[in-house]
Amino acid sequence: MKKTKINNNTHYLPDGEIVLKTVAMPSNANANGDIFGGWIMSQMDIGGAILSKEISGGKVTTVHVKSINFIQKISVGDIVTCYAKLIKIGNTSITTKIEIWNKKVTSIPLGKYYKATEAIFIYVAINELGNPRQIPLISII
Repeated sequence: MKKTKINNNTHYLPDGEIVLKTVAMPSNANANGDIFGGWIMSQMDIGGAILSKEISGGKVTTVHVKSINFIQKISVGDIVTCYAKLIKIGNTSITTKIEIWNKKVTSIPLGKYYKATEAIFIYVAINELGNPRQIPLISII
């Protein structure tokens, strides 16, 4: 996690590039009014797939979620931003670090920006038949 100093206070910053940004909607909430972990995980999967598709130059599929940590809850109306970072490229696989950062715009405390979730996702590049394919060297450079 990146750190920066502002007025002698340490602030943490997202690690990776923005790959997806959306608003948490009421249809994504559970009975407690918090956003379902499954919905958050799906946003992470979409964001990681975007980065992996760009790297591999084609289709990818999710093969493994190595770890996922739900750190803070997300509420309806919050702005959810997904950051993705390349960790490793194999012959056919791509390992990514995914972070969800949340901004409170309609819930208390307003304007607060924090990391809500982090995970490691592994994708495999696939061909038109759904079989693993080699990641082109040009994609790696």
